[in-house]
Amino acid sequence: MIRNPWKLHYSMPGKPLPSGPTSHLCPPRFMGKSRHKTYNSASRPILMVVGKGERTVTFQSFSCTKWCVGIILLLCLSLLPATALALETGGKAYYLMDPYSGRVFLENNSTEALPVASISKLMTLVVVLEAVEKGEISLADLVTASTFAASKRGSRIWLEAGEQLTLDELIYAIAVGSANDAAVAVAEFLAGSEPNFVQLMNERAQELALMDTLYVNSTGLPGDEGATNRMSAKDVALLARHAMNVRHLMDYVSTYEYTMRPATTRIPVLWNGNKLLRRYYGVDGLKTGFTTEAGYCIAATAERENFRLIAVTLGHNKDEERESAARSLLDYGFRKYQSLELYAKNDVVGSLECPTGNPRRVDVVVPNDFLVTVERGKELDLTTIVHLDANQELPVAEGQVVGTITAYYEDEVVGTNVLTVSQRVQKLSLPALVLRLCQAMAQAVF
Repeated sequence: MIRNPWKLHYSMPGKPLPSGPTSHLCPPRFMGKSRHKTYNSASRPILMVVGKGERTVTFQSFSCTKWCVGIILLLCLSLLPATALALETGGKAYYLMDPYSGRVFLENNSTEALPVASISKLMTLVVVLEAVEKGEISLADLVTASTFAASKRGSRIWLEAGEQLTLDELIYAIAVGSANDAAVAVAEFLAGSEPNFVQLMNERAQELALMDTLYVNSTGLPGDEGATNRMSAKDVALLARHAMNVRHLMDYVSTYEYTMRPATTRIPVLWNGNKLLRRYYGVDGLKTGFTTEAGYCIAATAERENFRLIAVTLGHNKDEERESAARSLLDYGFRKYQSLELYAKNDVVGSLECPTGNPRRVDVVVPNDFLVTVERGKELDLTTIVHLDANQELPVAEGQVVGTITAYYEDEVVGTNVLTVSQRVQKLSLPALVLRLCQAMAQAVF
């Protein structure tokens, strides 16, 4: 099988091009910027790595004033574990992370499976809304409350057996009012029974690699013989991270007030238990919970200046303590870190030259926004490494992945993104290849 020799080109006026056996390059013109801060990151070291078979060829890195020569061994491209820092929250566990990169900024007792009360309903919402997205059910479907669903206590909307509400209304009741009767009604509607629905919840937890999670019901209420839904703070954060990408879910959990059944006196208005929606700038979800065993719990997410955080804190004695702990976690994250946009969607990183391809040169682009999270004031300490597969086979389709770009802060990976080609590259026919070779020879002679 014939593989194609590729060459990579960057363009930066005034800089010589170091060369290697498979590529030519100079540093890309990074537009290192965020929506709240713009800076010139051309002074940051840029290293190019081109894969050839199982080998890696490394080249010199650049700075704005001098060459910085070094060989970097890429032994590990996975995220390093976050440094555990102490933060007094008063609860049993907490976890603070950046959902975009997966970086963990703070954690304490984060893998112990603890009762989480109504935070369990995040998974209830995920399972139901994913079924909606697949077309299995519709938000406009009428759901009939069973006697069992109507019997649920705690937070509820006082469903009556035989009462019908739309699935959309019941989802609002779960997300805003944390209604246990609504959760059971929805579970029975989708899966036929609550036990069947709980099986779906646990299967989804396994698929999402929630290792410290076990559900016994759809509500988070204490079950029979003391059984209750349990999750670790880390698992709650990972579930929240996934939930934010489920269609419509954030619309529900970001709602502070919802009016239903206006013609009746049975709970016409629901108020969200997540008071941070009104009290903390940038908060737009997700879920609170309380039982005597679980204490006061919250999974909150907030975004400021294009930088999003997820904060989870479990097992507090008071509602005010829960809110204060969530504030402290979010304050820490926003005060210490920021999100920077190194490349916007479809920004050109450079170009690949293919001597046997048509076209001969094709742009290499970042197919989506490349954001990294760094400590404030340390933007210029970033190093960016590009790794390309130098043995792409022709033809190459538009949008085909040809490599990766990885950002480092010191020895820690703070972001990675794939690189793709901007257009299709076809293999030259034999006559066209001969013509190209003749033209190249003529140019070399004359």
